[in-house]
Amino acid sequence: MTDQTFDELEAKIRAAGIEPARQQELLDLLARLKTEIAESQRVKLTSLVNPVAELRSSVEGFEQSHPRLVQAVSKVTQTLADLGI
Repeated sequence: MTDQTFDELEAKIRAAGIEPARQQELLDLLARLKTEIAESQRVKLTSLVNPVAELRSSVEGFEQSHPRLVQAVSKVTQTLADLGI
């Protein structure tokens, strides 16, 4: 949900003409939902950072332990790319 969608929902809740206690309950739930969605998105981004860092570290370790193999694969892939493959 975008902030615009949350704003629209909030405006509709305020304009619905429901009793103030019920209206506040709905607004509180909407705010909680917005917070939980934002937190969920932060967790997803954080969970992506670690695997990427781990992959980068693994690749660097592989390059250090097998430099000739990495050079050979690089040459093959560059040749294929030069051929348009």
